[in-house]
Amino acid sequence: MIRVKKIENKEELEQAFAIRTTVFVDEQDCPVDEEFDGFDEESVHFIAYTNGKPIGTSRYRTTEKGVKLERFAVLSEYRGKGTGKRLVQTALSQISTTFKPGTLLYLHAQLDAMPLYARYNFEKVGEQFEEAGIQHFKMEKTLEA
Repeated sequence: MIRVKKIENKEELEQAFAIRTTVFVDEQDCPVDEEFDGFDEESVHFIAYTNGKPIGTSRYRTTEKGVKLERFAVLSEYRGKGTGKRLVQTALSQISTTFKPGTLLYLHAQLDAMPLYARYNFEKVGEQFEEAGIQHFKMEKTLEA
């Protein structure tokens, strides 16, 4: 069973950072200073557990454009088992109780993650671009009532 919760303490945040380091820095060769970009303090973070083991994380933050969902990371052995889906659902649920309908929600999706976000009505916008050496598309949607 996968349980996703909002991060509430330093220990949970350190677990999330360890997952991000494994997925983005170690597996995808993202530079550490790009992964840990200075926005963690102002972000709302989530962590996914299975049998008490931290297996995935995500965050969102407010920007001048709207609400940016980012840093979705699931440990490789737990991918394809619904963890990403649960992280997206939990983030969207939290956002819907915090922000007004009409708020722009957006993210920078790695190509293989685009079908996941499309399930939640995010639509591709603009041209493909590179971020931290990885191809992405911007995807966005408007928060519904």
